[in-house]
Amino acid sequence: MRWLKMLLVLLLCLVILFVGITFATVNEARVSIDLIFIQLPERSISLWLIAFFVVGGICGTFLSTFAILSLKAKLSLANRKVTAISKQLEAFRSKAA
Repeated sequence: MRWLKMLLVLLLCLVILFVGITFATVNEARVSIDLIFIQLPERSISLWLIAFFVVGGICGTFLSTFAILSLKAKLSLANRKVTAISKQLEAFRSKAA
C-alpha cells in the first residue's frame, strides 16, 4: 500500500512538472510588472505568474499558521477552564456526599 502512495505522489509530481514546463514554453511573452512604487524588470509572463503563485502560497500558509496557532491557544485555555471547573464540581460532590 505504501508503494502505491509513493507511486501516486511521483506521478503527481511528474504531471505538475510537465504542466509547468509546458506553461513556461507556451507563455514566452516578456512583460514588466509595475507595482506602483517599484517597477520589476522585464521577464517572461510565465516566470512572473509562477513566482506570484509561489509567493501567494507562502503568504497563505504563513497567515493560516497564525490563525491555527490562535485557535490552538483558545482551545488550550478552554480545556484548562473545563479542567478547573471539573475539579470544583468533584470537590462540591465530595462535600455533599
